[in-house]
Amino acid sequence: MSRHHPDDDDISAFRQALREAGVRPLRTNRADPGRPRRDDPAAEARRAAAQSANETGGTGRTSDGRVEAVRPSEYLEFALPDLPWRERSRLKRGEFAWEAGLDLHGYTLEEARAELEAFMREAAAARQRCVLVVHGKAWGTISDYPVIKSHVNAWLREWPGVLAFCSATDGDGGTGALYVLLRRRGEV
Repeated sequence: MSRHHPDDDDISAFRQALREAGVRPLRTNRADPGRPRRDDPAAEARRAAAQSANETGGTGRTSDGRVEAVRPSEYLEFALPDLPWRERSRLKRGEFAWEAGLDLHGYTLEEARAELEAFMREAAAARQRCVLVVHGKAWGTISDYPVIKSHVNAWLREWPGVLAFCSATDGDGGTGALYVLLRRRGEV
């Protein structure tokens, strides 16, 4: 079957119809986690708290050992064995409204780890049910796999309050982001 290639008149008519309908091009092709990244005073406070915890001998809840490398476009998924199938499938379809988001673009591995740990503690304290973590898909400068994505995959599996996580739907970042389903305090 041959593919129809539109001529210049068809393209012009299509563009004119889009303009008349008020369609505007997207300014950015990134998920909006709903919070600022670097210039956030709360983020600075979390970073300082994480650094002081490291200086006093606390290592946090995530390991810094070797992790399994994942591909940039690989779909990530994890769930505790006793999580009901219905909850898991709702998470995969993006049916839980995420209540907070964290964007790890531009962070070093250690900064990303500190930010993620602080973010997860805040989410637990706020009794949030679902959060979005944008890890991106960029390869590391000294490795041939997406370092932040691979480590976030390992770290979240270790985090005690995580019931499940999976790659987000395309509208929320696709395989560059994760929906994380959290246990609320007092839940079984």
